[in-house]
Amino acid sequence: MNREQNLVNETLEIVGGRAEAEVLADVGVTSLTRFANSFIHQNVSEDVEQVTLRVALEGRVASSTTTATTHEGLTRFVDATIETAAGQPVDEDWAGLGGPTGFTAIDHWDHTTASADPTARAEAVRAFVDAGEGLLGAGYCQTEARRRAYGNTAGRQVHGRFTTAVVDGIHQTPSSAGSGHAAAMALSSIDAGAVGALAAQRARDGIGAIDTKPGKYRVVLSPECIATIAVFLNVYGFNAKMSEEEMSFVNLGEQQFDETISIWDDPTDSRALYLPFDSEGTSKSRVDLVRSGVSTSLLHTRRTARKAATVSTGHAAPDSAMWGPFAENLFLDEGNNSVEELIAGIDRGIYVSTFNYCRVLDPKTLVVTGLTRNGTFMIENGEITHPVTDMRFTQSFVDAMAPGRVEGIGSDARFADSEFGPTFIHAPSMRLAQWNFTGGAGG
Repeated sequence: MNREQNLVNETLEIVGGRAEAEVLADVGVTSLTRFANSFIHQNVSEDVEQVTLRVALEGRVASSTTTATTHEGLTRFVDATIETAAGQPVDEDWAGLGGPTGFTAIDHWDHTTASADPTARAEAVRAFVDAGEGLLGAGYCQTEARRRAYGNTAGRQVHGRFTTAVVDGIHQTPSSAGSGHAAAMALSSIDAGAVGALAAQRARDGIGAIDTKPGKYRVVLSPECIATIAVFLNVYGFNAKMSEEEMSFVNLGEQQFDETISIWDDPTDSRALYLPFDSEGTSKSRVDLVRSGVSTSLLHTRRTARKAATVSTGHAAPDSAMWGPFAENLFLDEGNNSVEELIAGIDRGIYVSTFNYCRVLDPKTLVVTGLTRNGTFMIENGEITHPVTDMRFTQSFVDAMAPGRVEGIGSDARFADSEFGPTFIHAPSMRLAQWNFTGGAGG
């Protein structure tokens, strides 16, 4: 039995019959190699051994997390959590614990990545930096290997493991910067040189950027931009808690998106990166959120499912009581167009490499304001002609993908960095009919 399973069983034994309890144990290592001015300046590794406990005493619920995982530490931790629960008011929405369940044993795990040392990450950094000869590179290479186990006093027991690798960075000239990003289960599957070459090209092409007038433009958006759109749809739309609070744009069964848009969450996909169960031990399977433009499903935890008289879709996280469910294996269907073909279809428009500092103005319509960054370019007569300075936009992400607004989808889908981080949105480039730029980066 692995360490994480032992931690779950030991914690449940300490709880005994004093309360309903569920335990999530997380064991592993996250390693990060950072570089700036084209030199590595930091290499750190964090060994993780963490236990999260939630207990319920006749509907009085409390949860807490500890890294003090000796028997004495766990005993103090359990006692304190139970004592806290005893002082809580009854949680009328407490959904109880799920009983024994089967789950799909999926292993998104790469042994080489799990044991990657600083040299392996340094080689990826070297490839990124070397691709931008004469430029200054900055960014990071990260590898992660985690094992998690869940158990509760109702008899549910599940466990799994995963690895991830990320290469992310920019190349800089004295007056411009360009970005590149890649993420995968295995570090060996990432071409860090290609990531660096894209960042270098964007940086060089960005020299001499000029202002352009605000207005509504046709756009080609990179996978990073589409990933940011998708994560906002995820958090503010398909989140059943947002729907319950009447803050979501989602109307199930309606054609809210262009017919070319399909979005789903699926940990069983061979490209996925995380676990086939959530923090409540609920097994995950494919959930179609948008099918050919039609909104079809919401994401649920046990709490939201109880309120909606349905079942959990397996999208709970330790803080879901506050924020609601979250999909971490989200896929957007790709098309068959190259980026060059997407650009060629525009007489006058803008190509955007990255969004930055996006904030919701109206959750119900998902109007978001944000900035472009690290590579924004004017498109004229089907070609990129010159760089433009960073621009502010104010745009409904739902309207941007509404019926008739999606003019083309790229064949370049990959795990892309989003406003909320990397590794959980697999997205392609897209050409959209309209994007509302409201000013320069200053306002």
